[in-house]
Amino acid sequence: MPFQLKELQALPVFGIAGNFADHLNQAGEASDFVNVKTEDQLAPKGIFPIYIPGDSSFLGVYPFCNLVIRADFSQPIKLQAEPEISVLFELDYDGKQVSQARARAFSAFNDCSLRWPAAKISQKKNWGAASTGLSEQWLEIDQFSAGGVLDHYHLCCFIKRDHQVYEYGVDSPVLSYSYFYQKLADWVVKTLNQQKEAGPLEDLPVLLAQMNYPKQIIITLGATRYTDFGESHFLQPGDQVGVFVYDPQKVTLEQIRQDFSQDNDFSDFSGSALVQTIEAS
Repeated sequence: MPFQLKELQALPVFGIAGNFADHLNQAGEASDFVNVKTEDQLAPKGIFPIYIPGDSSFLGVYPFCNLVIRADFSQPIKLQAEPEISVLFELDYDGKQVSQARARAFSAFNDCSLRWPAAKISQKKNWGAASTGLSEQWLEIDQFSAGGVLDHYHLCCFIKRDHQVYEYGVDSPVLSYSYFYQKLADWVVKTLNQQKEAGPLEDLPVLLAQMNYPKQIIITLGATRYTDFGESHFLQPGDQVGVFVYDPQKVTLEQIRQDFSQDNDFSDFSGSALVQTIEAS
């Protein structure tokens, strides 16, 4: 179910922070959320905006590209890929309150991040056009619960540098997310209705009102853990990054690695693939 560019440009996009064990620590961002209270130890830290259509701030710039990531390398920077799954949710409202979030489709996402001090986590994600990545390959969700299509999917990430391929993110079943399926959907509803501005997070009810209560939004579910290589190596111009959401019953991790290393075409990939080249702006 591909989307046209105009359709995507009309959809607000948000990310979830802290929905995968140990990622915030690896990314050096755990301290940003030290004063953010959660409902339990495993709960995500919150939801942050990445793109708000029509917003007058930097959030109004459409940052997604499926081919390249561009950044200013004229000064030393720490840039890391963040392999994630993005989900298209349809929202129902009861007045001004979100009453239900229904997951409809998913794709591969690279929530590429600058590791620099910033007041809001959103400032590390959207620094202009082609600052993050969204696959064009969307797959329908039959049911956002156990027994559905997502039960079998994994999320992996590779980087190619100087003709060598390295595993950048730990190959992970999507069921490894701390919050998933109905527990996640219920948490999304609650968080959209209740999250106030605090530390690195924005006031979500204010943003929903500003957007006139959108019926559809994309939410990225959080990045997996890094491998030792991914944690210690930042992206450089010329690197190629691949994020893949795949069903091991249809394609193996080694097949993906081989196709990625040989620059094979992923247009007919059985899952959702996102391959981007890092460029200096």
